[in-house]
Amino acid sequence: MVEAVQGAGVVVTGAGGGIGAALARRFAAEGARVVVNDLDAGRAEDVAGEIGGIAVPGDASVIVAAAREALGGTVDVYCANAGVGSGGEDLGRPLDEAGWAASWDVNVMAHVRAAHELLPDWLERGSGRFASTVSAAGLLTMVGAAPYSVTKHGAYAFAEWLSLTYRHRGLKVHAICPQGVRTAMLDAAGSAGDLVLRPTAIEPEDVADALFKGIEEDRFLILPHPDVAEYYKARASDPDRWLAGMNRLQQQWEAHR
Repeated sequence: MVEAVQGAGVVVTGAGGGIGAALARRFAAEGARVVVNDLDAGRAEDVAGEIGGIAVPGDASVIVAAAREALGGTVDVYCANAGVGSGGEDLGRPLDEAGWAASWDVNVMAHVRAAHELLPDWLERGSGRFASTVSAAGLLTMVGAAPYSVTKHGAYAFAEWLSLTYRHRGLKVHAICPQGVRTAMLDAAGSAGDLVLRPTAIEPEDVADALFKGIEEDRFLILPHPDVAEYYKARASDPDRWLAGMNRLQQQWEAHR
């Protein structure tokens, strides 16, 4: 059992399935009191019923107050897990303004809004934990998914900013950056997901395991796929070589989609 989460009030957004459900189950198993959030009320209630949690369905951007009330006044851990993916995109077609706006709102601004609500209490108490499900796309990129790649970079940057700004005041921040995970989002990624992500895809429970190991080791960057660290180093040390390699992957995708 991880002492840091025993008895804690935990909120997991997007927890009706996939990574979010796995996180909710793991926190509950570790002795936390868990609020299960999802836009789909039925799915939120199913997971909450399974783990003895509390379902608070709705838009992840605006559920902090309701979650706080459900937990009796205090949120100790907030998992900003809800996200939207996009695939099969290029900019040689009409720009999908609505898709870009939705990606920005869910993948970035929902995190900002939640932190804005949570930080005053956390800073007054001198403790709090914010876990952001970012994706390896936030460290690298993803072929065929411009809004997803760009906004996941934003999600990572925001988590990084939170950590460097408030760690001396007791805030713990984790950025979870997996590659492919066997979820509905991977299925929706289409041929690009099949090419890039599916061959090394892991289970949602593996992501939860990686987060809890990171909590125990007090680490910011959580890499369920360790190879991502090497890709990240290659990107930083020789951007042109890395971009050339990614472009070859892009061409491979274009030839087979």
